[in-house]
Amino acid sequence: MPTPQPSPPQARAAPIGLRPLRWLKRLATYLGGREPVVLVVLLLLAAAIWGFLALADAVMEGSTAEFDRWAVRSMRQADDPAEPLGPLWVQELGRDVTALGGLGWLIFFTLVVAGFLWLDGKWRMMLFVLAATGSGTWLSHLLKQLFSRPRPDVVPHLSHVQSPSFPSGHSMLSAVVYLTLGALLAASLSKVRLKIYVLSIAVFLTLMVGSSRVYLGVHYPTDVLAGWTAGLAWALACWCFAHWLQQRGRLEPEAARRRKKPKPDGQASAAFPPRQRRQEPFSWNTANAASQA
Repeated sequence: MPTPQPSPPQARAAPIGLRPLRWLKRLATYLGGREPVVLVVLLLLAAAIWGFLALADAVMEGSTAEFDRWAVRSMRQADDPAEPLGPLWVQELGRDVTALGGLGWLIFFTLVVAGFLWLDGKWRMMLFVLAATGSGTWLSHLLKQLFSRPRPDVVPHLSHVQSPSFPSGHSMLSAVVYLTLGALLAASLSKVRLKIYVLSIAVFLTLMVGSSRVYLGVHYPTDVLAGWTAGLAWALACWCFAHWLQQRGRLEPEAARRRKKPKPDGQASAAFPPRQRRQEPFSWNTANAASQA
């Protein structure tokens, strides 16, 4: 009669007080194997999210109202709130710069990059770019409706606006689009100075678009700061997700399949067959010389 086998011992559940320590240990083990660039991006992502939440809390409490009103008013003439500082060409430049953060131009730039990726055969990357920018636009609209902050009423607006003020849609969407496209373009470059140049242009455009919204009197400075932090957080999150997909070959697997495999030594291509040795024409003199040898 077979003897019953003892049941394997069951693992005890960790005490509730030790569970956070195990989670921290697992997190440290996971981060220990990550690349330094990924760690820096995760740190910036956490800082951007924390900055947005802290800024939103301060705005909802009203602790930034005095500073916001002073900053918007300081952009206008002291004797005429309807007249912005600077000559007329500066005012036109402000309108031109703020148009770069409008929905029309952002859609245009996104479609241009998407078309380039499609022509290059990177259709999965194209879908990722469209999904990242489209979801960022939806998130901006959702945040505006969530906070519903009124537009500045300190000075007359120099641009037509309809949506709520917090966060700035131009600032957030320009950060999402320009930083995401800049990061993708920089990843395809090999020289470090070219990467720095592309990312610098993306950051410069984002900063200029947000500053123009305050200059035109349609946003408070805290609206712009919130848009920058939210857009940066979304762009970094998309970069992390793209990096995770690329590491598993799910973002551009077709590029690896199109890459030619190295040919073994001695194997010639079918298009270029091995050169045949030229045969000498037969003659009796050659045959007699060979038989005598």
